[in-house]
Amino acid sequence: MNEAFPWLTVLIALPAAAALLLWLVAPLHRVARPFALAVSLLELALAVVAATQFDVAAAGEVQLGEVTPWIPQLGVSWALGVNGLGLVMVLLAVALVPLVVLAAWRDQEVAVPGTVVERRQMGYVALVLLLEALMVAVFAARDVFLFYVLFEAMLIPVYFLVGSYGGPRRRTAALKFLLYSLAGGLIMLVGVVAVYLAGPGGEQGFLVDSLAGNLTTSVWGERLLFLSFFIAFAIKAPMWPVHTWLPDTAQQAPAGTSVLLVGVLDKVGTFGMITLTIPLFPAAAEWAAPVIIALALVSIIYGGLLAVGQRDIMRMIAFTSVSHFGFIVLGIFVREEVALAGAMVYMVTHGVSTGALFFAAGFLTGRGGTQQIPAYGGMQRVTPVLAGTFLVAGLATIALPGLSGFVPEFLVLLGTFRVSVVAGVVAVLGVIIAALYILLPYQRIFTGPPQESLLAVRDLRAREKWVVGPLVAAMLALGFYPAPVIDAVTPLAAQLALDQPSSVGSADAAHLPASTAGTHEENK
Repeated sequence: MNEAFPWLTVLIALPAAAALLLWLVAPLHRVARPFALAVSLLELALAVVAATQFDVAAAGEVQLGEVTPWIPQLGVSWALGVNGLGLVMVLLAVALVPLVVLAAWRDQEVAVPGTVVERRQMGYVALVLLLEALMVAVFAARDVFLFYVLFEAMLIPVYFLVGSYGGPRRRTAALKFLLYSLAGGLIMLVGVVAVYLAGPGGEQGFLVDSLAGNLTTSVWGERLLFLSFFIAFAIKAPMWPVHTWLPDTAQQAPAGTSVLLVGVLDKVGTFGMITLTIPLFPAAAEWAAPVIIALALVSIIYGGLLAVGQRDIMRMIAFTSVSHFGFIVLGIFVREEVALAGAMVYMVTHGVSTGALFFAAGFLTGRGGTQQIPAYGGMQRVTPVLAGTFLVAGLATIALPGLSGFVPEFLVLLGTFRVSVVAGVVAVLGVIIAALYILLPYQRIFTGPPQESLLAVRDLRAREKWVVGPLVAAMLALGFYPAPVIDAVTPLAAQLALDQPSSVGSADAAHLPASTAGTHEENK
């Protein structure tokens, strides 16, 4: 499993070391923003080079692997590796971080003068770089104990990013986020210990590959272990009814923090469902699937309806994500190959489109001074580029054909209908609601006569265009040619799918995009 060069360790160490240097070397405070941007771009370049070492034909297998004893007495290893899903999530994370740094370039300059500005800007970008290291690590972790440590460690930079740099109620929102996440983590810790005791043990007793298929436990023991992990992942995702921390956090967090929180970090929940709960507890996952599917459908409808009624634009985007995560969880637990592949692609495309929405909302509220939707009107005439960015991102989130959200949502719905027509019909209602929660805010904010107080507002500056431009390009690219991402995740979907009469067979391969049909046949 060991590779010649430890690509994943380097991708973790680089931003972590850069964050430490920013904290310790005072002269770097003056150049914190360009330093962080340079490091994040270098990280992206290294990630792309590492991706070229990945064999897409074997994307269902763990590659770029590293295993080094960490605490052998406890069976803990520094074990890293990525399959196709892990690779695309790492690439998503490292691609968003430079945009977050660039978007926050002018933050804090007006509010606080002098050297305090430099310290605050340094603190923000240092926390972002630390968070980047942890994001890469959690998507690459192949040791259950290591995954748990990283799962909890991510709370630290997010807590300070929200609590120190957010809105007027930032501390309350940060504390709520922390309490919810810690509660889920404590439940998961019980499961982590129990999994080791039920496994084969030894110096590598926490390796996922050692535990999968080798747990010695009763039927109800497996179900309880499954629930201990699933509850933590459901909170992180977030799913109804443990979602309430997300709207409050997104409302108070800086826009860039929300991009990473909703676009990447929340995917750790669905990533854990795919890579840990189903492989480790397959029978329990099948047992719990009907209830989880029902909760996912509630999330789709409830999140959509709540998004329609929001007056705060950041809360509105957060509730749309509750609905979208419902689609992802639905695709995972119907356990149908097409739906599973769609859910995995959805994780990537949602990060791109929702990231663009949060950036656009952040640029808008920075100009208007408020997050309240009724305070705006006619902004399309004043800020046409900003209006176009919001519209394209919004249309991508509601799965307009030709944009990034269409293919994954179509695949999830197609696979769901093959398993349950009732669940498919309910999910389609969420698609209809989605049109309302995007188009109504767009109408209220950007159409009609402009507010007189906002007539002097400038459109997006060059730096801000460089932030949203790559995301708009990605939404178009993934809309017209999603094949690379689909090819990367389809082998894993084939491994996890249940053998159902409605699953994709050789005759059904034509339903998949052309580039995936050959891969599908190879996996049969």
